[in-house]
Amino acid sequence: MWRWVRQQLGFDPPHQSDTRTIYIANRFPQNGLYTPQKFIDNRIISSKYTIWNFVPKNLFEQFRRVANFYFLIIFLVQLMIDTPTSPITSGLPLFFVITVTAIKQGYEDWLRHNSDNEVNGAPVYVVRSGGLVKTRSKNIRVGDIVRIAKDEIFPADLVLLSSDRLDGSCHVTTASLDGETNLKTHVSVPETAVLQTVANLDSLIAVIECQQPEADLYRFMGRMIITQQMEEIVRPLGPESLLLRGARLKNTKEIFGVAVYTGMETKMALNYKSKSQKRSAVEKSMNTFLIIYLIILISEAIISTILKYTWQAEEKWDEPWYNQKTEHQRNSSKILRFISDFLAFLVLYNFIIPISLYVTVEMQKFLGSFFIGWDLDLYHEESDQKAQVNTSDLNEELGQVEYVFTDKTGTLTENEMQFRECSINGLKYQEINGKLVPEGPSPDSTEGEVPFLGSLSHLSNSAHLTATSLRTSPESETELIKEHDLFFKAVSLCHTVQISNVQTDGIGDGPWQPNLAPAQLEYYASSPDEKALVEAAARAGIIFVGISEETMEVKVLGRLERYKLLHILEFDSDRRRMSVIVQAPSGEKLLFAKGAESSILPKCIGGEIAKTRIHVDEFALKGLRTLCIAYRQFTAKEYEDVDRRLFEARTALQHREEKLADAFQYIEKDLILLGATAVEDRLQDKVRETIEALRMAGIKVWVLTGDKHETAVSVSLSCGHFHRTMNILELINQKSDSGCAEQLRQLARRITEDHVIQHGLVVDGTSLSLALREHEKLFMEVCRSCSAVLCCRMAPLQKAKVIRLIKISPEKPITLAVGDGANDVSMIQEAHVGIEFFHWT
Repeated sequence: MWRWVRQQLGFDPPHQSDTRTIYIANRFPQNGLYTPQKFIDNRIISSKYTIWNFVPKNLFEQFRRVANFYFLIIFLVQLMIDTPTSPITSGLPLFFVITVTAIKQGYEDWLRHNSDNEVNGAPVYVVRSGGLVKTRSKNIRVGDIVRIAKDEIFPADLVLLSSDRLDGSCHVTTASLDGETNLKTHVSVPETAVLQTVANLDSLIAVIECQQPEADLYRFMGRMIITQQMEEIVRPLGPESLLLRGARLKNTKEIFGVAVYTGMETKMALNYKSKSQKRSAVEKSMNTFLIIYLIILISEAIISTILKYTWQAEEKWDEPWYNQKTEHQRNSSKILRFISDFLAFLVLYNFIIPISLYVTVEMQKFLGSFFIGWDLDLYHEESDQKAQVNTSDLNEELGQVEYVFTDKTGTLTENEMQFRECSINGLKYQEINGKLVPEGPSPDSTEGEVPFLGSLSHLSNSAHLTATSLRTSPESETELIKEHDLFFKAVSLCHTVQISNVQTDGIGDGPWQPNLAPAQLEYYASSPDEKALVEAAARAGIIFVGISEETMEVKVLGRLERYKLLHILEFDSDRRRMSVIVQAPSGEKLLFAKGAESSILPKCIGGEIAKTRIHVDEFALKGLRTLCIAYRQFTAKEYEDVDRRLFEARTALQHREEKLADAFQYIEKDLILLGATAVEDRLQDKVRETIEALRMAGIKVWVLTGDKHETAVSVSLSCGHFHRTMNILELINQKSDSGCAEQLRQLARRITEDHVIQHGLVVDGTSLSLALREHEKLFMEVCRSCSAVLCCRMAPLQKAKVIRLIKISPEKPITLAVGDGANDVSMIQEAHVGIEFFHWT
């Protein structure tokens, strides 16, 4: 086996090879010809200084400031020559400024050292010598099998081997990486999923081949070669198998994973920029004026020196009676005397650049930071917290900002979804006072409110009232009941929601109950709208109560039904939808799909397509996030074909993504439309007013988020970043440089030709990388022509690159970045001014 692996993979050092080879549990082949690759340790270093380099490095950074360097030169001159002023006049203030700044920067770096030590010294458990060994995070090596318990943070980038679940899946939250607080599902390969004990894992013989470290959070390609009973099994690995450092394990008791990237090579570390010292525009302008005055000073000193020697050309003025020269002065070199006189004039005139000015400016900045803390408009009453200024060097930048870059999740929004309305088979409903109400009052209801899907009797009554209001026949009532029932079953089954604590007794036996399901069921979802929809279905009486051994269980009006989960067709940005294939208790195979209307409606051949499309547009105009729901029933022969195609695509070793996409397209067709849902993403207080005020002040607002395209656009519309009257341009899903360039040229032409006052641009992370590679100028022209720009699916480092692009543009605008301090660290550090805020609970 090892020989085959060596032939296939090779063992070049990391800087010479595009792949790395990892022996699980560091079981290297017992062969003298083998030379292992070298990997770095798992230490994270965010500090700038050490004990040994603090003094020289800090002094070097401080004397890079023109003012400090100038006053140092003046001080040295005063020490070297006989000058008319004391060296103390320059040395003491300079020493004071340098010392205070060094203490401040040293203290900040000491805090970073403490944070690094806390992270690197965190206790972890690794599988070694047939047992669990407790060690520190910094001691983890590439290839170690690491055990992580519930709510713990992953100490390195791990490939999932197994979990406490039989299917080898686990759930994580990646808030510190991409800002999404919702759960994501990760899976292991079947051969390792069954290895749930330390003893079994210790006997695992396997090799992982994967790409070298890169900053892209959503990209990971590799494969695992497993030896079982003298047979080699090759399994492809993708992003669904990689657990990133900084993410947290949720809703899973424990997992085992093998470290593939450690320390500063983890994706989290690669996305965090090193901390650099920021300088304000005022300081930069002062440096410019300092250089001008320095030129004037040197000119004055030269002119004065020349005039002195011109004056002393006459013998009577060379040595007057009141200023007799010493013998040493008479015998000294004329060149040395000229230089000494020049330096003396330089010191004499150096007060044209007073050091007191810089001390005054520093004190003004320091005292000005207190006013920010005292500002009542920046006071958070609920948590009794005031604004905190971490550095006083940038106060004056706040009044000069031209571009504001903000994160979405947790910054513009609270990332909490609430169900508002839905459309079922062409009829629109909305939630009012805890009840699902048809659009418009029904003639037989005194209050115009119809309790819906509470029990069979309530359901029949609701169907009768709805049918009466629509003047339909009684025979349509049963059909209406089935449509509503199937709609909410699709909502309850088509998702990736998990339940932490299931207490279902007594649930679902009453009418629409807005507070019942959340109080008794704790749902975790990879998307907040999924959670909101499942809770809405639960309030309607069709309650998802969990997954047990690949069986999804729902309570339908108090009656438990079990659906066998056959396949999950995961969401992707190209399809913009997800689907599940289940086997109903009756034995029929059903596909339930949900997604954006642009991806679902073209696939539908039945249902109220036209009416639902109108309803979706009406929901969108209200700023609600919409999803369409559809289903398809398979015959036995059709399902055999579907199952075969999915198996072949998922086990393919080459072009797996393309084959899966083709299989999904083949399966998700001939759908019957059930309806649409509309949920509201709660915005932070006064977000719309704030963005409008910034726009009125002439400040451009860019939203940089790691969220999906649809989610980001919906929130931009709801918060006022995009207006409904804007012409929204898109640069997304670009695969090549030529395609990206052509799309940019088309967008530029549209901006020129369209008679629209304002344009908005939407760009995703992949397309942005292509645009910045060779078409940076064209991309910037398009951006400058747009009133608002939205960048979605952005990695943290990409956010910083976008800000850097604006900073170095010819206009050199002042930039400000706002984030919640997790995945936004890079862009906060890159912008001229960074604002970080926290969520208090």
